[in-house]
Amino acid sequence: MKESIVRELSVRFALRVVRLSKHLRDDKNEYIMSKQILRSGTSIGANISEALCGQSKKDFFAKMYIAYKEAAETAYWLEVLYKSEYLTITEYSSLNNDNHEILKILSSITKKSER
Repeated sequence: MKESIVRELSVRFALRVVRLSKHLRDDKNEYIMSKQILRSGTSIGANISEALCGQSKKDFFAKMYIAYKEAAETAYWLEVLYKSEYLTITEYSSLNNDNHEILKILSSITKKSER
């Protein structure tokens, strides 16, 4: 698999999400949203990895777009976790900024792939 900045960012982000999910379960006794954000936050990189091994340009685009949608869903869960006071403003801002950076890159990739 070729080197990819967005893949590397997504791996680092997924590791942060894994730690967040564990914190939510172990320290906050929150189980539903912790599973939701774990699923969407780790799915971003899994779909990017699949896209990089895609069989065609159409396959590449489809997987990258799914990764984009998973990142958008993750942004939603981060906002809900913050507004329900499971995350501090510092935690929310840091995670949201990392996710937003991935979203911007994926948006650029999918727009270029559509052409």
